[in-house]
Amino acid sequence: MNRLTVLSRKPWIWSFVAAAAIWLVTILFTGGASTASLSQATLTFAAFSIIVGLGQMLVITLGPGNVDLSVPATITLSGTVALKLMDGQDSMILVGLLVSIAIGLVIGVLNYALIKFLRIPPIIATLSMSFLVQSSAIWYNRGLRVKPPEALASFSTASTFGLPNTAIIALMLSLGVWWLLDRSLFGRWISAIGQNAFAARMAGIAVDGCRLATYVLCAVLAAICGYLLASFSGGAALNMGAEYLLMSIAVVVIGGSAVAGGNSNVPGIWGASLFMFLVVSMLNTYGFGAGVRLIMTGLIIISVIVAASRPSGSTR
Repeated sequence: MNRLTVLSRKPWIWSFVAAAAIWLVTILFTGGASTASLSQATLTFAAFSIIVGLGQMLVITLGPGNVDLSVPATITLSGTVALKLMDGQDSMILVGLLVSIAIGLVIGVLNYALIKFLRIPPIIATLSMSFLVQSSAIWYNRGLRVKPPEALASFSTASTFGLPNTAIIALMLSLGVWWLLDRSLFGRWISAIGQNAFAARMAGIAVDGCRLATYVLCAVLAAICGYLLASFSGGAALNMGAEYLLMSIAVVVIGGSAVAGGNSNVPGIWGASLFMFLVVSMLNTYGFGAGVRLIMTGLIIISVIVAASRPSGSTR
């Protein structure tokens, strides 16, 4: 069996193939004039999907029924509180980041508390939490749009060695999550829980502790995304996290992670996030209306999922 055949059986490779195909079609349509700008924009905007997708992937790896629907609200509350607290002062940048992380920690703990102690299914528990968190953001923000500190805004929109800073941060977080999944005991534990929670418990794995840590990690990553997104956008808006509800789940599925849990892969999150942005960019380039864009995007996503659903001996 040659290397090409082995590579084609990796579920995550199809998201990269699809992204590359759409990138090429878009470049050909524009005559190559937008190559640099399209590549830069793709890496910049895909970074936010990557960050939230990493967290959602960890939760979905826990097994059937595990999903965090509070991600959009966490993004909104984190961005809103951080920017209002920093109040445009460069000296408060680190404080704002720490507060965002703290918000993620609290939301993650509360999410799992609802699941564990009230025995509410994760999809209902996190959806209920999203209403509480979003309401808190509305109450706290009161419609104000506070500008981020100048240094933070400049950093989030700038590039280093030709790579957008947001993409570099996403890469660093991706490496951290990859290490957790592939090299740490924690990663093996959550995979085991996703494959068979009862067997994992009988094997002595701290199932409840792992689940709590996973929901907390997901919320923290969403909070970091909110902090960066608000800074990049020039201010926090009450609907800033809305598009990341289905996006965070779609990039996990398209990226080749097992929806039933137990298996996950970080490279797929990158391929799927690049693919999702390029789909919208391509359809905009061709001048399709919003309705047509949604229909075609759905059809393309289904096609990629079908192509990636073939049996495979490894998902990493």
